[in-house]
This record gives sequence, structure tokens and C-alpha cells, in this order.
Amino acid sequence: MSTERSPLLAPTTDEAPSPPGVVLPKTELGEKNGMSTADFRWLMTGLWTLTFIASLDSTIVATLVSSIGSSFEAMQLSSWIGTSYLLSVCCFTPLYGRLCGIIGRRGASLLAGGLFGAGTICCGLAQSMNQLIAARAFAGMGGGGMAVVGSVIVSDIIPLKQRGLYQGFTNLLFGLGAGVGGPLGGWLADTVGWRVAFLMQSPLLIGSLFILWLKIREPASFTSETFSHRQKLARIDYLGSLTLVGSIGCLLLGMSLKTTQNAAWGELRVWGLLVASGAFTVLFVIVEIFVAVEPVLPFSMLKQSNFILSFISFSMLYNVPLFFTAVRLSTAGSAGAHLIPNSICIASGSLFAGWYMRHTGRYWKLQTIGALLVIFANVCLSTWSKTSPEWVLYLSMAPSGFGFAVTLTTSLIALISAVDREHIAVATGVSYLFRTAGQVLGVSLSSTLTQSILEKNLKARIVGHKADKIIKNILDSTAYIHTLPPDLQEKATDSWALALRTVFFIQIIGAFFMFLSMLPIQEHHLPETVDAKPVASSTDEEEGSA
Repeated sequence: MSTERSPLLAPTTDEAPSPPGVVLPKTELGEKNGMSTADFRWLMTGLWTLTFIASLDSTIVATLVSSIGSSFEAMQLSSWIGTSYLLSVCCFTPLYGRLCGIIGRRGASLLAGGLFGAGTICCGLAQSMNQLIAARAFAGMGGGGMAVVGSVIVSDIIPLKQRGLYQGFTNLLFGLGAGVGGPLGGWLADTVGWRVAFLMQSPLLIGSLFILWLKIREPASFTSETFSHRQKLARIDYLGSLTLVGSIGCLLLGMSLKTTQNAAWGELRVWGLLVASGAFTVLFVIVEIFVAVEPVLPFSMLKQSNFILSFISFSMLYNVPLFFTAVRLSTAGSAGAHLIPNSICIASGSLFAGWYMRHTGRYWKLQTIGALLVIFANVCLSTWSKTSPEWVLYLSMAPSGFGFAVTLTTSLIALISAVDREHIAVATGVSYLFRTAGQVLGVSLSSTLTQSILEKNLKARIVGHKADKIIKNILDSTAYIHTLPPDLQEKATDSWALALRTVFFIQIIGAFFMFLSMLPIQEHHLPETVDAKPVASSTDEEEGSA
């Protein structure tokens, strides 16, 4: 085995390999981490495999929803295949940040990968829709953790000045997995059956976990601890974790019932869950402030979240296709094609942010520009109409993708640079929690608002003895609009346009508050070595960065 010291650590679930020729000093990676070039490459392989599997799984499952529902003759429950997974991811993601420091990076990664793998295998063997939904929820207990632990592992080795570039490269890998997953899932469903799509992930997952078990090196802060296993387990904030899971789970479940099953706000299962979420939130705050010795979610880190950004971006990704299918009456393929500039700019924006931070060691100005681009993109969306030129519709999404990627990349680095090294794992878990929660709530709340405004608009425009049936059909399916006579079709599309425009205006407001929340963020000079502590920039050196 070669004894040559490794170049920068390659990707994790958040990072990707550095360009050729970028090599850290031997004393920085080699002597302190004891890893050869071959060890780095094996570790990179394990982490990259987890990244690819996670992205592949998301789009494969989305493609198989119809086949699975038809197979079990339970299409009415098919939406819960995705919802159960996301709910579980949101609830358990923040726990892994603390677990990294209690059971170690290796233990946390094996736990996350093991839960995800066991749940995925159970999905392939499920004999009913309820069993499959439960298995997806079980898989979600580890799915979010894989991303958090991978990010923490990289933070142990990669200097902050280099880290953003790795995240940009991994976004490309994640996009590759997502791009392959859709066609692959459809082909498997049409040939050998949907179960294979779950079971085929097992060999890759087992192989990657074995590599990580062999190659992960724990940081000195963990290996130097003298706590026994019982003492380490006693440090876990069980009560805080339970109340956090209850708070997030009840909130997202209540919102999902409202949006996916069209439940009324007055139904007990909806408002009861929302009330329960509020009660769990109060208990969680009490536990974290007055009871927990090592809080699972330190409140000092809440100001550094990606919640608003993820909320806006996923609200946009959900509602933009609806504009094409419900307002312009285009095909789903055409709607998807208009998202291509957004996807391209997400990849390029993340890479550019990483390159910029690597060469300048700064992020505040770029983060601010990214937030302004998100505002600009939403202003463009609010001007869309039936007569908008195609080039406007295509280019309007580009600033959003670029701004989203830049802001997401820089905000993670800003968070990590603002906390002590021993708190990086917890901070990473917090960041991923708010990112995932923002994604779920961005879709569910915007869907609820759109449907509410749409229904009001339709009732004002469509009257007559069959009005209720027509309105219900329009609310249930955009394809139904194509079957309406011209006058009703115009009323339906106008109602959809007004509802979506309202949502886009609200996104502008959200983007503006996101911009304001980023202005006070303190910029730190990003160090070029792992152990160096970030130093806050002075206002003289960087006007407005404080």
C-alpha cells in the first residue's frame, strides 16, 4: 500500500473530490489522521456510494409509486410512500449530530446506513401497502443521518476554505443519481417488477458500509474520551429527542393530512395533531433549557438555518410545474423542460460558490448576492401569464437555481465557521433538520394555500347546478381542465393563475426576510488548515460583513 499522503479528502454526502493537484500539507492530513492515499480513496468510494444510493432511491421510489399502488390495489395510500419517508427523515436527522460525538463517526454512520438498508430491504419484501409505508418510515430514520454523518466526517479533515468546492462536486453526483433513478425505476417496473428496485440497493449499501467501517478514523476529541459505553449512552438527550420527534412529526403529519388527503382544518386528526405539535414544542423548549445536559438542539444555533431558503425553493419547484399544466395547459414533459435551467444553475452555482470561497476565503458578499437572486427570480415568477414569451419562462428559473445553490453552500460554511469544532457535528444536524423541514413544509403549506385560493376563485367564477362537481374535479386533477368547454376552461385557468401568482408574491416576501436574516451574519476568514480556528473579519477589512 502506498505511503504517499493523500490529497484532500474526497466527497461525502455533502462533498466531492478536489481537483487534481490540490494537496494538503503532510502534517495536516497524513500525520494527524494516519491515512494513506489508498485509504482516502476507499473512504471516498464508500461515501460517494451512499450519496449515489440516497439520490437514486428518491427518484426510483417516485417513479414506482403508481406501480406499487396498483400492485397492492391501494392507490389512495400511495402518496404516503414518500410522505412517511420525509416525515421520518425530518424527525431523526438532528439526532445524528449529537450521536457523532457520543458513539463516534463510525458508529453513527453504521447506524444510519443500517437503518436505511434494513428499511429498504423490508420495502422490497412488503406484503401490503401498510407494511411498505412503515418500512419507508423505518428507512427514513437512517436516510437523513447518512447525509449528516458524511458531512461531519468531511468537516474533520477538510479545511473550511476548501470545503465548499467539495459540496459543489457532490451536488453533481447527487444529480447524477437522481437523473438515473427515474428511468431505471420505470424500466424495472415494466420488466422485472418494482421490488427489485429496493432489493438491488442492498449490495451497494452493504459494500459501502463495510468500507466505512474499515476506513473511518475518529477525531482525537472522541478517541481521547474516557467515558464508558454506559456513560456515553447516558449523555444522550432522550427526553429532548422524544419531544423533538413529537413536535416535528405531529406538525408535518397534520399538514400532510391536510394536503395529501384534502382533510378539513376542522377535522380532529388535523387540528389535534397541530395542537399536539404545539404541546410537544413547549415541552421540548423546557427540556432543552432546564433539563438536558447536552441538548440535542442548542437554541444558539437556530439563527443559522436554511429553513426559509428550502421552504421557498421547494414551494417554487412544486408550483412552477402547475403553472404550465394548469394555466398554460402544457404537457408534464414541457413543464419539466422549463426546470432544466434551474437544475443547471444549481450545479454551476454550487461549484462557483466553492471555487469562490476556496480562492478568497470569504462568503458574506456571495451569500448576500445569492439571496438577492432568489428575490429577483420570484419577482419574475409573479409576472408570468398565459401570454409570457417562452424565453422569459425558461430564463426566469435560472437566477433561482443559482441563488439557491450559492446561498445553501455558503450558509452551511457560515454556520460551521461560527461554532467551535466540538459543536460542528451538532450544528450540521441542525442545518439538515431545518433544510428538510423547510422542504416538506414548503410543499405542504404552499399546496394548502394554492388549493384554498383556487377553490375560492373557482366558486366566484363558476356557478350553476353542476358547479360543485366541476369545481371538485378541477381541484382533483389538472387533466380535467382539458375536457372543459372553452368558457369554463378559461375560468379554470384564470383561477389557477391568480392562485399561483398569490403564492409567488408570498415567496417574494419570504425571500426578502431571508435576505434580511443574512445581513447580520458575521463573516469569518476561512482557514486553510483543519485545526486552525476561523477568525471573524473586521468591519474595516470587509465593509458590511458583520
